[in-house]
Amino acid sequence: MSILRERMHADNHALTAPTIFDALTKAGVSWKVYYTDDICATTPPDDQTPKGGVPHAASASSNSGACTYLTQFQNYTPPNPLPSNVVPVSQYLSDVAAGTLPQVAFIEAGYMSQRDEHPSSGTNAQTGAAYVASLINPLMTGPSWKDSVFILTYDEPGGLYDHVSPQPSVNPDGISPIDLNPGDICTPPAVNPSNCNFDKTGFRVPLLVISPFTKKNFVSHTVADYTAILRFIETRFNVPSLTQRDAAQMDMTEFFDFQNTPWATAPSPPAQSTTGACNAQVLQ
Repeated sequence: MSILRERMHADNHALTAPTIFDALTKAGVSWKVYYTDDICATTPPDDQTPKGGVPHAASASSNSGACTYLTQFQNYTPPNPLPSNVVPVSQYLSDVAAGTLPQVAFIEAGYMSQRDEHPSSGTNAQTGAAYVASLINPLMTGPSWKDSVFILTYDEPGGLYDHVSPQPSVNPDGISPIDLNPGDICTPPAVNPSNCNFDKTGFRVPLLVISPFTKKNFVSHTVADYTAILRFIETRFNVPSLTQRDAAQMDMTEFFDFQNTPWATAPSPPAQSTTGACNAQVLQ
């Protein structure tokens, strides 16, 4: 995911790097991608284009109607077909109810249907929160809760009000930027080696770990980025690291108490309101 977030919107070349799903297939680990939107518009809502890296070049006619990040990778770029385990999110709800979830799942949010967290294009952030609740609550009350981990992330960085700057990290593959243009801040001789070689994290963004094994009231203070999720999956299923970046991450086991199962009985969260005033741009 970190690779996708660094990718420029104008760059439509397919990525040749292997994905975690390729590694899982090779290791014999079951997986599914559940997509929320079945059409990827050519022009996403205003705030979706630079932030989310949505596969804007895909369309319902070009790749089975699935709006998924996978279409940014060479093996899955149209006209190549998507695997049969890329399915609508309705199948996720069916799998949750039946206890037939795969070992690893990725849920594509509602970027195009405005069911994510971004409010600037007219979406009420509560709508995104309610949609997330519609995915997590059935899991907590279903047969798969006893041995599941749901990792929730969303693209709402702290920006100017966050007191923590991007932190040092590891260049994924030892390759420096090769597509710089004249005048770019990282173009020699005006090179700033501290942030021009893929060796920093981005701004801080939220991450919640929802599981019967999650420690109660736990807040991690370990510096990490989203490739820690890859490391968690790789550790759990004995899958080789994709890059030096995820190999250097924590494995996220500090979030869990596997002996005592703190949330064996799942919590009952309150219903998410969608009628409050939470969009600062339209407050009266």
